Amino acid sequence: MSFEAQEAPGDTPVHKRRVRYRGTNPRRFQDKYKELNPERYPDAVAKVVAAGKTPAGQHIPIMTGEVLECLRPQPGERVVDCTLGYGGHARALWRAVQPGGHVLALDADPVEIVRTESRLRASGLAADTFTTCRSNFAGLLKALHTHGWHDGADVIFADLGLSSMQIDDPERGFTFKHDGPLDMRMNPRRGKSASQLLAEMSAEKLARLLEEHADEPRAALLAGHLAEAARQTPITTTRMLAEAVRRALPARVDEAEADQTVRRVFQALRIEVNEELTALDTLLRCLPQALKPGGRVAMLSFHSGEDRRVKKAFQEGRRDGLYVEISPEVIRASPAEKGANPRACPAKLRWAVHAG
Repeated sequence: MSFEAQEAPGDTPVHKRRVRYRGTNPRRFQDKYKELNPERYPDAVAKVVAAGKTPAGQHIPIMTGEVLECLRPQPGERVVDCTLGYGGHARALWRAVQPGGHVLALDADPVEIVRTESRLRASGLAADTFTTCRSNFAGLLKALHTHGWHDGADVIFADLGLSSMQIDDPERGFTFKHDGPLDMRMNPRRGKSASQLLAEMSAEKLARLLEEHADEPRAALLAGHLAEAARQTPITTTRMLAEAVRRALPARVDEAEADQTVRRVFQALRIEVNEELTALDTLLRCLPQALKPGGRVAMLSFHSGEDRRVKKAFQEGRRDGLYVEISPEVIRASPAEKGANPRACPAKLRWAVHAG
């Protein structure tokens, strides 16, 4: 047990022992990584970044330069960041529209939005130029009207990827790197957890989800095994799910391929738990109403199902006269960025310009 020595009034200050983690290899996520305290351990954060990794509990914004180039934010403009996350894109957009501009940032996660807003306020993003709204991006139009932006925004951005803070925290259930409850809800106060969905889902429905949400080539095989495993013993932790997936795979599958399969299963369940594609379809439908004439929108997606929806919506909007210009092809992260931040590898960026 760790403790701190106390000083008696008038005595010579007694050396205070630094708090030490229990055991040689701490088990709790909160105790494992110095990056979780970046103010206290800036050198540890720098070391992790230099190694091409994302510091635990943080998120490195992806393709920030390309996003700014596509959106061309100008001083005085109104910006909506539909997915605040750790705030990296929001901060860059805010800087670009100063002086006189305003960023409205949405996020459905009640845990991370509070932390991010506090951090951004401390760095100078005041209430008269930066506002947060706890909302899924499907509620974009409502958020605009609540904020008084009845004629829309000049710039809208959405990063559809999961934030690293959520991935890294085992208590959220998004990762199999550490064991934790199989939850996966962006908003832990709403809806059913991944564990609950697995317990209720038929093998046929699970197979469809694995195909549609993750392009899983062994969808039917995995779904049959997982549905049977869940009937015998409830799958309540991330480790239990990962082990069940591995047991279902043929013996010839190597460890790297098995890891990729586990990631796809986690991805498919996460998308279903949070109804992410339904929310994306709603966002894409309301974008033309949410933009001012000449307004710009850009979207970062991370798997084929998302990118297909974005591409189709922009193409149809162009044909229908809602957009005057769209990205001629998908934009990807540079080799240098992929090397420095592997989480940028699957990212796909598309943009459109509203008619008017």
